Amino acid sequence: MNKKELLKLIGIGEGLTLEFKEDISSNLGKEICALANTNGGKIVLGIKDNGEISGIKITNALKSQIQSFARNIDPTLSVETEDVENMLVIHVPEGKKKPYSVNGQFFIRVGANSQQLNREEIREFFQKENLVLFDNQPNRDFDLKKDFDKKKLNKFLEMARITENLDEKNILKNLYLLDEEYLKNAGVLFFCKDVKKFFLGATITCVLYQGTSKTTILDRKEFDSDIISNNNNALMYLYSKLNTNYIIKRERTEKLELPEEALREALINAIVHRDYFSTGHIQIDIFFDRVEISNPGGLVKGMSMKDFGTVSLPRNPLIMDLMLRISKVEKIGSGIKRIKDAMKEYGLKVKFQSSGFFRIIFKRHESIKAERLEENVPEKSQKSPRKVPEKVTVKVPEKVTVKVPEKVTVKVPEKVTVNQTKIIMAITKNPYITIPEMSKIAGISERKIKENIAKLKLKELLERIGPDKGGQWKVKKK
Repeated sequence: MNKKELLKLIGIGEGLTLEFKEDISSNLGKEICALANTNGGKIVLGIKDNGEISGIKITNALKSQIQSFARNIDPTLSVETEDVENMLVIHVPEGKKKPYSVNGQFFIRVGANSQQLNREEIREFFQKENLVLFDNQPNRDFDLKKDFDKKKLNKFLEMARITENLDEKNILKNLYLLDEEYLKNAGVLFFCKDVKKFFLGATITCVLYQGTSKTTILDRKEFDSDIISNNNNALMYLYSKLNTNYIIKRERTEKLELPEEALREALINAIVHRDYFSTGHIQIDIFFDRVEISNPGGLVKGMSMKDFGTVSLPRNPLIMDLMLRISKVEKIGSGIKRIKDAMKEYGLKVKFQSSGFFRIIFKRHESIKAERLEENVPEKSQKSPRKVPEKVTVKVPEKVTVKVPEKVTVKVPEKVTVNQTKIIMAITKNPYITIPEMSKIAGISERKIKENIAKLKLKELLERIGPDKGGQWKVKKK
């Protein structure tokens, strides 16, 4: 590996198969163990966590120390080192005698982190999952010339803020998505033109029912594109079928009847942890009294209910890694806790069930299910009045009854909410406006500003140019 190739790899950033370290440290054995227990990979010494090159003095003593760490892995593991100017690359192979331990402790790689498991958890994980990971398997039916969608790759790179000027094969290789000349299943799910050509079950089906049973179907939609599009489209469908609560404090604000953060986490959980070997699909069922999001495959083998919500054992680590890179997944292992916390804040209950399917059940408010308030904005109209009932009683933790005006007229570029319109207008006036400043203008919390910004991005009406600090907003015209 020459310096140019290494710099391109560093530009991709830390992830499932790549770890940066400024210098050798006592936890190097843990990182080697975790990589060997997962997909293998590289540890680069002389690099800060942010990818900045700090350099390291390379000596025979340093290389000998690294080999000592590898020999202390149980069973013993052999690693190779490679000098690249003032950086040292440690090549860790995927182990053939899993599971490996260091000092009696077991680790696996989850995204860009190494996570500790106890011996029984990791043994059961490897035994029951049969050491075969769906997303890591090369797909020999996929033709990179005919079936690959370069636009989807470019969109992913933009979302992941990967700007390195590499040809697509090198990008896929550095993301660990190529096995010789074959794209792995994870890459197929993200970048294929037609997912159903390869995996009939890699879809999300949304169904709206009348009442509390599956007797009468009011509406049904199946999404069968790439993983990112399926996630975004299914969320928008779900949001469109739920009620909006209108709350008046100092001025009129609105929120979805179920916490959007909880719904997002549940759907990502289904996508990342589902069993793709199964012919089943992800299902979103919307009933009068509840919403259910389910996916094939129960809890990952090796995870017990006592660990549920605190330990992350991804059934599909490559898919998890790609989702982490585009910020669809936040802190590892915290998604279930965020779902519980968000529902608790709304004063609502959530249940988790695991059998052949894993299911999350969101209870809906009794007092807001009977009628849905919708906004219908004609495509060619800049203004559209919206009528709402004079009184809307909303069951929220504070139990408030609110009164709203008969008519609300909003100027919008597309079908957006009042708060989203305020955000668009504020950004139009000042592209460098901050989230706290938007919060004051719109009269809603910073958390709600972030949620509405996320929706505008899903609708492709808004984008962020540059970094969080020093960047700017851009309103997109459709």
